[in-house]
Amino acid sequence: MDTRLLEILVCPVCKGPLENHKTAAELVCRGCRLAYPVKDDIPVMLEDEARQLGTEES
Repeated sequence: MDTRLLEILVCPVCKGPLENHKTAAELVCRGCRLAYPVKDDIPVMLEDEARQLGTEES
């Protein structure tokens, strides 16, 4: 994923910063505890497509 794109992307729910988890192919928002999938290097920034982070995930 392009680092310039990651710099301008924010969580669509809280507008907070996102962390790129390359191995899981996800962009993670710590504030909302949501993980947005990245499919074919394209982030899917839809709340309905996001995965809720479990309590054990940091």
